[in-house]
Amino acid sequence: MEIKEFMITDDLIASKGQRFLNFIIDLFVVYMFTVGIGAAINIIGEITENYKMSEWIVTLSLTENVLFGLVVLFFYYLIMEFYFSRTFGKYFTKTMVVKHNGTKPKIKNIVIRTLVRMIPLDPFSFLSANLRGWHDTLSVTYVVDKHKYISVMKL
Repeated sequence: MEIKEFMITDDLIASKGQRFLNFIIDLFVVYMFTVGIGAAINIIGEITENYKMSEWIVTLSLTENVLFGLVVLFFYYLIMEFYFSRTFGKYFTKTMVVKHNGTKPKIKNIVIRTLVRMIPLDPFSFLSANLRGWHDTLSVTYVVDKHKYISVMKL
């Protein structure tokens, strides 16, 4: 009996349209989390009468707001992709993150994926003919269509 190792093929990889929709949805979710966390800090500061917290959140500069958003983005992708192999965008488009052999990515792969996303030009890496961006290539991961992937894995 011959044992074949499973490999992700091009027909399983999510389309550019799915990837773009993932990006837009996840960007919106990260923005909402960022605003929600800022509002929660402000409300907690008001309730506890610790006005320094409220004052701090209100007086953040543009650079500090961007850094705050990047921290939220980092933990959003790290937690969602490590525990679920999916983000809210990927749930909506029915896609998921896997390694080259079809297994769930390890924490190292997810950390690399997430850090590479911080590179400002990363979203433009999808403009080439390649269906994989820098954060996929450098972390040796793939975003696949979940239903196609499951049907192939059953075989």
